[in-house]
Amino acid sequence: MLERYDWDLRGREFTLMPAGGISDWDGPLLRISSLSWGGFVDYRDLGGLDGDDLDALIARQVVYFRERGQAFEWKAFSHDEPADLADHLRAAGFEPEETETVVAAPLAAIAGDVELPEGVTLREITARADLDRIAKHEADVWQDGDDRAWLANALEAEHAADPSLMRFFVVEASGEIVCAAWIRLVRGTRWASLWGGATRADWRRRGVYRATVRHRANVALGEGYELVQVDASEDSRPILERLGFTALTVTTPWRWKP
Repeated sequence: MLERYDWDLRGREFTLMPAGGISDWDGPLLRISSLSWGGFVDYRDLGGLDGDDLDALIARQVVYFRERGQAFEWKAFSHDEPADLADHLRAAGFEPEETETVVAAPLAAIAGDVELPEGVTLREITARADLDRIAKHEADVWQDGDDRAWLANALEAEHAADPSLMRFFVVEASGEIVCAAWIRLVRGTRWASLWGGATRADWRRRGVYRATVRHRANVALGEGYELVQVDASEDSRPILERLGFTALTVTTPWRWKP
């Protein structure tokens, strides 16, 4: 499944490119820039680059994004080569964010009945006002100093690129969002990808996040997809593994800011 993940999902053109986004290649790297929040680089592998050659590749990305005044992300995977990639990124001025575990499963094993706690509802949303509510909800849950104002813009832009591939869901109680989650369906592959899922503290351990996972799995299965993956935090990983997901690799987002 890890080989399938690498081949299908890494180093491939972005199927939800927002208007104004720029995509180009630099050697093994696919570079995406001019998004509302900056950009990122992606790759299937680094083609054996190491030492000075790898440093030169990294330096070119820094120059590219610095000239545009944009932050960008380089997501490194624990099974990638070279093993000391993190040292090269750190030396170039990147800072690591929270490590995540990539987990995956056949959708048929994850889909099923959706059970919600009493007093909550789950619905699909599309309106910009609801995306703004999702951004505020995320900021309230994480309380990390980021107001997430960029998030609503980013989600709206991706959805506009292809509404059939990007869908949003909220779980609400008394009109307030207690959990927000979305799904990306990757055109040309068998994969769906789950994102979001932050749950308000007073609604945790009550099956809310689990319900959003099952519901999105049902949606993807109904659209003909076969596999699903999540970049899981340490909070969500145990829940997903109990649902039947398998850990494939560990990933660390490295962030460079101008």
